[in-house]
Amino acid sequence: MPQKISKNLAKARALVEPRPYTLADAVPLLQKAKYAKFDETVDITLRLGVDPRHADQMVRGTVVLPHGLGKTKIVAVIASGDKIKDAEAAGADFVGGEEMVEKIQKEGWTAFDALIATPDMMRSVGRLGKVLGPRGLMPNPKTGTVTTDVASAIKEIKAGKVEFRTDKTALVHVPVGKLSFDAQKLVDNATTIISSVLKAKPSAAKGKYIKGITLSSTMGPGIALDNGVADAAARA
Repeated sequence: MPQKISKNLAKARALVEPRPYTLADAVPLLQKAKYAKFDETVDITLRLGVDPRHADQMVRGTVVLPHGLGKTKIVAVIASGDKIKDAEAAGADFVGGEEMVEKIQKEGWTAFDALIATPDMMRSVGRLGKVLGPRGLMPNPKTGTVTTDVASAIKEIKAGKVEFRTDKTALVHVPVGKLSFDAQKLVDNATTIISSVLKAKPSAAKGKYIKGITLSSTMGPGIALDNGVADAAARA
């Protein structure tokens, strides 16, 4: 049986014409289609022409959004020595060493949005893969969350740094901001994300790299974007 949708979603979908939109048109339309009583998150989804089964075609990276995400992320840091003081001074919400590793391992504690670790602590943090991995919280040098410069890493995450990576179906899902944002700020954030994904294109990827882009909100409809959006982001 086809999945039944609510009347509100049906009305919202009816506002979207069966054609691709520019970002400048898609964002106001998504805001117009809003019916939820909370401030929804806006997401962008890119369908890539890569085969994520091959390590050399994985697309992964981070980007600091020019206008943030509309909320301050909770950051935890696992460090030792003077780096603990650096993390506290930079505004980390939770800071610790081996005791924090134990808390995560034994209690499954993950009351944070991002975890930063110094290289010397990774031998201990490596034990946390089963807890942190499924939640996308495992520190990784490629995303700047394994570093000796914990202060800079904390500031970037607090400023709106987001991570992107392909899933098993070659899709990349990234939050853009809140639906209440000024439309131009959402356009700027989305353009920055698309540009970063373009720059992260693997050399092993063949054929068309970006096959499709969709903008959506938590409860709203998906809006297909036209090919010119990626071209404009490449020039940005």
